[in-house]
Amino acid sequence: MKVTKKKLLNIGVGIILSAIFYSCLYTDDMVQSLDEEMAILGTYLRDQESKGYDVDTTDLGVYYIVLKEGTGDYYPQTGDSCTVSHNGYLMNGLRFDTSKFNENDSTWTFKLGNPDIISGWNDGMKVINEGSIVRLLIPSTLAYGPDGFNAVPPNNTVRYDVEMIEIKQQ
Repeated sequence: MKVTKKKLLNIGVGIILSAIFYSCLYTDDMVQSLDEEMAILGTYLRDQESKGYDVDTTDLGVYYIVLKEGTGDYYPQTGDSCTVSHNGYLMNGLRFDTSKFNENDSTWTFKLGNPDIISGWNDGMKVINEGSIVRLLIPSTLAYGPDGFNAVPPNNTVRYDVEMIEIKQQ
């Protein structure tokens, strides 16, 4: 394949625009201390409880709210394959992740316990049976930590709304 100057220019412009885009995903005012993060999370949790939601916590410290009860009797264990539909948000409502673009059917399939996945996600999945929809609130200590990741600024709790589509036991 012949690479023309125009193609090289387009590739270069694309790289520059990508770098600019990713550097602007969050602003300095979105970077916060752990104390600020915990205050925002506490306010959010109190607001959810005042709206009648039951907020629970996993042993690791992931907060979760069951939005729709599932029908399955089985909850995933490490090594199981889970298929979910999900959206990930910062606490300010900015969506940074979605399964809508992952596969043809807008789901994501993964193996529970994969070390490449944030520990709060792996922990939170253990409370979601088939058919349920759960809101996970994962503090930064169980998510992207003091460094953040891509569009997630440092010390930011992340919120995932997850529907468990299918669990395949290992």
